[in-house]
Amino acid sequence: MEEKILSTKKNGMTVLLLSVAIYILAVVGIIVGAVFEENGRSGMALIVAGIVVLSFGWLLWPGLKVLKPQEALVLTLFGKYIGTLREPGFYFVNPFCAAVNPAAKTHLNQSGDVREKNPAETAAAEALSKKISLKIMTLNNCRQKINDCLGNPVEIGIAVIWRVTDTAKAVFNVDNYKEFLSLQCDSALRNIVRLYPYDVAPNVDTTGDGNADEGSLRGSSETVAARIKDEIQQRVDEAGIQVVEARITYLAYAPEIASVMLQRQQASAVIDARKMIVDGAVGMVEMALERLKENQVVPLDDERKAAMVSNLLVVLCGNRDAQPIVNSGSLY
Repeated sequence: MEEKILSTKKNGMTVLLLSVAIYILAVVGIIVGAVFEENGRSGMALIVAGIVVLSFGWLLWPGLKVLKPQEALVLTLFGKYIGTLREPGFYFVNPFCAAVNPAAKTHLNQSGDVREKNPAETAAAEALSKKISLKIMTLNNCRQKINDCLGNPVEIGIAVIWRVTDTAKAVFNVDNYKEFLSLQCDSALRNIVRLYPYDVAPNVDTTGDGNADEGSLRGSSETVAARIKDEIQQRVDEAGIQVVEARITYLAYAPEIASVMLQRQQASAVIDARKMIVDGAVGMVEMALERLKENQVVPLDDERKAAMVSNLLVVLCGNRDAQPIVNSGSLY
């Protein structure tokens, strides 16, 4: 389905003023005809003509269409697509044309659809709901629980920024373009998240090139979001939708394993910290022995060196402050 842009002249105000003038003339004609009848002259034709005009003159009004900036109206005539109005203005079209928007009353977690409205606003919105918004909108689907590539359940949510670019495809190629976009977002999110671990893991290929890499949901959020955007775009091209951007808004382990994974992360952090402390302590001990040897401060045999190394490592690697003990005697 190809979109056809209508270049209809914006003559809605002219038709509106003309219809009002015709109604005024019809009323004047009925009054004049009634006066003629009272004076014994024939005025029935004026009365009948005025009544006919008053009865059918309103048929012009359904053809009056008002469009604001970033709005479009898809028009059909007796089931045939005749074109789309996209430019803002006051139009007059064939009164028998019908505007089509199958997603008019669909409310998703997106901009403009989540605010609670009172009955008066709802009625007004439904009256204008056949218009298709061309503005950039944000879809924020519910959080999903998905297993990552290691089988760990994670909860993730995304926000998708999108807009309608082809109104004919959006209306006629899918049943409801808003619901279609929402479902494709969920499907694409699952397909991409299953390729990544939550944290960096060894021997995991996230790019599909056969080589292990350091991609992860937590550390490569920009890359993951870009892949999700591309995946969604491929799926919604036929619906005339452009995906501007996709962003991860929430990422965490599922509640059932969150505490275990927290303990794992804490243990890993403790191990890394201990390793750094030991490496630093060994270096400091080596430096101390070398300085003592160079300056010949104290001659140390192997036994004294072993005792000194032991004491320094205890002091440098201990969790608590060392308690000094003064030795007034000899080691022997």
